[in-house]
Amino acid sequence: MATGSLRDAHWDQIPPASHPAHMHMALDEVLLEQLIRGRRGPTMRLWRWAERALVIGSHQSVRNEIDVAAAKELDFIVTRRMSGGGTMLCEPDRTITYSLYLPESMVAGISFRRSYAMLDEWAVRAFNELGVPAAYREINDIISPRGKIAGAAQARRRGFILHHTTIAHAMDVELLPRLIRIGRRRMAERGVRSAEKSVSPLSWFTQLSCDEVTTHLQSFFGREFGARNSTLSDEEVEAASGLVASKYADAAWINRLP
Repeated sequence: MATGSLRDAHWDQIPPASHPAHMHMALDEVLLEQLIRGRRGPTMRLWRWAERALVIGSHQSVRNEIDVAAAKELDFIVTRRMSGGGTMLCEPDRTITYSLYLPESMVAGISFRRSYAMLDEWAVRAFNELGVPAAYREINDIISPRGKIAGAAQARRRGFILHHTTIAHAMDVELLPRLIRIGRRRMAERGVRSAEKSVSPLSWFTQLSCDEVTTHLQSFFGREFGARNSTLSDEEVEAASGLVASKYADAAWINRLP
């Protein structure tokens, strides 16, 4: 797949950092807005997770998706992201996420469906370099022959893209049916339901730790795109903290009906 337009860009790379779940959601919105305003160029950000979280898509219903009692019992916080897609289970030292912020012009001529594969193709090759038998499955999954390794989602605003991908490094696959109400009866009429898919974490294929795989992804992206190291500015952190208080930690946002 042609990725010349991605390689021709001047990428910044924000190294892995650990934040609470609501803060990660807010940082995505803030950094996309920074790009829209011309205060940042194309950027990749790697996440670490500070807490257990169930991340629902913008068009989902908490009542349909989450077993709230089980989430509370198992100390999973529920948060809602600004992008679409299904629910993701995320845990410290077991989950890796990265976000890409870029103008739509960089995927000009590529269909919406194919843009997912284009923006995750580098990660597939990074996994292959580790000996992981990864491949892409439309519309938004990185898979192995045994199931799903990672899932992506996008949000598009005013000609710009947020694309983020969440990777299972390790996972207790028996947690999924306890926490996510896949296959159970619908509790609300509105809301996109998550699809039932087998999961195959990276740890089934590599002895590298979650941090070591994260470091490999950082290094691979830097080599592939000539990315420059960057950091979050004080202004960006302050803006994201404000969004946590006013939006992402607000029950009205988390529990809203699509």
